[in-house]
Amino acid sequence: MSHVTAADGVSECFAAASPGLEQLVAAELRRLGKVHSVAVGDTEPGGVSFRAGRTGLYAANLHLRIASRVLVRIGAFHASEFHELERHAARLPWREFVASGQPIAFRVTSRKSRLYHQDAIAQRLLAAAGGMAAPEGDAAQEFVVRLFRDECTVSADASGELLHRRGYRRATAKAPLRETLAAAMLAGSGWDGSAPLVDPMCGSGTIPIEAARLARRIPPGIARRFAFMDWPGFDESGWERLVQQARERVLPRAPAPVLGSDRDAGAVAASIANAERAGVAGDIEWRRASISAMAPPPGPGWIVTNPPYGVRVGERRRLRDLYAQLGNVARRCCPGWEVAFLAAHPELERQTGLEPEVRFTTENGGIRVRLVQGRVPAAPS
Repeated sequence: MSHVTAADGVSECFAAASPGLEQLVAAELRRLGKVHSVAVGDTEPGGVSFRAGRTGLYAANLHLRIASRVLVRIGAFHASEFHELERHAARLPWREFVASGQPIAFRVTSRKSRLYHQDAIAQRLLAAAGGMAAPEGDAAQEFVVRLFRDECTVSADASGELLHRRGYRRATAKAPLRETLAAAMLAGSGWDGSAPLVDPMCGSGTIPIEAARLARRIPPGIARRFAFMDWPGFDESGWERLVQQARERVLPRAPAPVLGSDRDAGAVAASIANAERAGVAGDIEWRRASISAMAPPPGPGWIVTNPPYGVRVGERRRLRDLYAQLGNVARRCCPGWEVAFLAAHPELERQTGLEPEVRFTTENGGIRVRLVQGRVPAAPS
């Protein structure tokens, strides 16, 4: 058995990510490592491993825009029988991660292992931890348990609620885009906040809001709680210093214009309310307008948007005109601009006429989608 939390206070950690976004999360961690004690390890399906001290762990939760959660790996061992699982689990440092009286929850996956009954595995681990199960809705400390070929890895969830829950989005339009995926679209497109950005199908405003917060250097986790804040060894003064340092880096305004528009008045109203809660109401111009009425600021800049996917065949036929219109308006109004959008079907991508290239492939709402990007030809001189 190995304990993967080191005695020197440096822990083996894992930044979980949606499939296809792992390389973007690795790039985030490398940037974080230039400032904080974060050493990036291997990228694997589902996330990126890294080593971090206490401050680095806190900083990862505070600053990562694309990761879905941060885990601390507390033990790894072989277990093909329940008595092995119980014996090794009893030696894990559970109390470093559970406050007195706090309930415990387990999220178990098992593949190609002799121990496969997830509820039975969780029951044995709960007994070994000496904890109580979490009633529905209680704020439990969650542990993520993975068995693969009889090798068991146990990790403490340092984040709590998934990291896409920034705390600002209450008003939503239909099929809202997760904040982490919106941030991945911005990173994947190469937009860095210094050029104008337009989203002509903004829905509840997630892409423009994430863009404005990125441009102003507002950390995504600045206004929420994390599970590690309830750990017995939580360094509150260290956390407060980290947050204060982050606040001092925030810019007073976004350096370049950010625009969001939608033909639906309810979507625009939701966007405005969300932007106010996100602290970027003054950084985004909102309009109720169709794509054909798009009026971008002087460029070049980026169009980044999430159009309907056309999951059903009949819908794809109807959406051809929408995608073609996106391409036509971009050529008319945005010469030299980059256009990046999520799409589920190459047939619809081609309707834009932009010859887009694939930046990444992932899932959104159970639908396999890819971020594609093309450059609008520059206007003739």
